[in-house]
Amino acid sequence: MSIDTQRTVAEIALERPQAAAVFEKLGIDYCCGGGKPLASACEAAGVSVDRVTDLLEQTAGVAKPGSEAANWSEQSLAALINHIVETHHAYCREELVRLLPLLAKVESKHGQHHSELSQVQEHFGSLGDELTMHMMKEERVLFPYIAALEESSNRKELAPRAPCGTVQNPVRMMVEEHDNAGWLLKEIRSLTRDFAAPEDACTSFKALSQGLEAFEADLHQHIHLENNLLFPRAMAMEEASQSA
Repeated sequence: MSIDTQRTVAEIALERPQAAAVFEKLGIDYCCGGGKPLASACEAAGVSVDRVTDLLEQTAGVAKPGSEAANWSEQSLAALINHIVETHHAYCREELVRLLPLLAKVESKHGQHHSELSQVQEHFGSLGDELTMHMMKEERVLFPYIAALEESSNRKELAPRAPCGTVQNPVRMMVEEHDNAGWLLKEIRSLTRDFAAPEDACTSFKALSQGLEAFEADLHQHIHLENNLLFPRAMAMEEASQSA
């Protein structure tokens, strides 16, 4: 199936689950900036649209380690929420526990010769604090409401009362927080020269570089599933329940 380059990056990533790995490799924003047409996103990333479409065709149906192999567009919102919490939220929490002290260790040892590490530590610390609160709000407030909304819709019952009047309000807040997380990740990538460990890097420094890059890739998939799939479907479901 040929790829329409005027379709948005998010639409392509949802239709072709392996596309995320291609976008990640080429630096194409498919989560926070997923609303751009593919042609525009390729131009912004400085890559040939022909190269991207060729890679997308080559990887169609081929599973990549760490990629979203399932087509979550076909799953229930409850199943998608469980996946996000059990896979991406769990990974995020585990890696924050591992990477924060590792970053502090590397900065204390190499900071004198790599001044960028101090700013990386500051940004990643802020990112960790924000994500911790962000995930807690989702798990305690937003996600339970979305699950209850879907259940009431399946039972043809009245929708439950939404937090803050409508689901659009907490969703708007979560998207803004995603945007800020995306900005912090871009800053970290820039400071680390695309997560490249320097020539004098010790084993811990190399592990840190690899860990930060993997953390970014997972968070991109995480945000993509929420911004481009979970939230739009939840808002559409709430709107349908109010007009029924």
